[in-house]
Amino acid sequence: MKILANDGISEAGIELLSKNGFEVITTNVAQNQLASFINDNQIIALLVRSATTARKELIDACPGLQLIGRGGVGMDNIDVDYAKSKGLHVINTPASSSASVAELVFSHLYGGVRFLHQSNRSMPLEGETNFKGLKKAYEKGIELKGKTLGIIGFGRIGQEVARIGLGVGMRVIASDKYIQNAQVEVKLFNGQSLTVNIETQEIDSLLAEADFISLHVPAQKEYVIDGASFSKMKKGAVLINAARGGVVDEVALVDALDSGQLSFAGLDTFENEPKPEIKLLMHDKISLSPHIGAATLEAQDRIGEELATQICSLLKT
Repeated sequence: MKILANDGISEAGIELLSKNGFEVITTNVAQNQLASFINDNQIIALLVRSATTARKELIDACPGLQLIGRGGVGMDNIDVDYAKSKGLHVINTPASSSASVAELVFSHLYGGVRFLHQSNRSMPLEGETNFKGLKKAYEKGIELKGKTLGIIGFGRIGQEVARIGLGVGMRVIASDKYIQNAQVEVKLFNGQSLTVNIETQEIDSLLAEADFISLHVPAQKEYVIDGASFSKMKKGAVLINAARGGVVDEVALVDALDSGQLSFAGLDTFENEPKPEIKLLMHDKISLSPHIGAATLEAQDRIGEELATQICSLLKT
C-alpha cells in the first residue's frame, strides 16, 4: 500500500505508517505529472500541504486513490465535496499546528511594535554609519501588555492566539459567525491554569475597539477585511493575517498603511501566492513571512503523526 506525501511528511509520520505496512514515497511530483505518477505507482493515498492541489480533474484521473490528506487546517486546495462524492476519504490535521501559527502571529506583533521588520533591513545598510540615527528612528516602540487584541475567527487557532494574548496581559475580544463564547484555558508550566470565558461580538464593534487584529478564518469568496473595514478601525491599528490569502483586500491594505490608518501589518499569506505583489514585499510598514505559520519542527511532527493515525484507522486492512 503506497502513499505519496507530495509536499513532504515528518519522519515521525513515516515511521508510524511504515510500522503499519504502508510504503511512503516523498518524491515531489510536478502538478502536471501527478496523475500519471499516482496511477503508474498504484498510489492509494495522496498527502498534500499548500503547494499541491487535488481538484476534480486529478480525482477523476486517479480511480485507484482512496484517500486525500491535507497536512494542515484549510482544505481550499482540495475539492473536498467532490472527492467525498467519489468515495474518497478526505482528512486534515486541524489540531496540530495551532500553537505554531499562534506563535507566528506574536512574532509579527512583537517585531512590529518594536520596528524589527524595519531595523532588520536598515541595520545591515546603515548600522555602522548611522547607528544613532537608527536608534532615534526606532525608539518609540510600544508594549503589547494592556492593549486590546481582536481575533476574527475563534476556532482552534484563534483560541490559541487568545491564550498567548491573555498570558501577555492583553484584553482579548473575538468575533465569529458560528461561536458565541469559548472557555479559553491558559496553562502554566507548573500545571496550574486559568480559564477565561470570552464571548464573541459583532465584527464591526471588534474593529472599533481593537488595537491589534488577527485573522483566523478559512478562504472566502469575498474579502473579510476591505476598505470599509479599515475605515472602522482605530487610527494606528495593526492587522495580522496568518490565515489565508484573499481574505484581505491588499490594495486597501496598502492605502490604509500609506494614510496612517494602520501603523503596520504582518502578512504570512498573500492573495497571489506564490508571487505576492511587489508593493507588499517592498512596503516598509509590513512584516513579511512566506506562509510558514505551521512550519515548526514540533508542528510537523504532530501533523505527520495525526495524518498517520487517521490513515491507519481508515485504510489498514
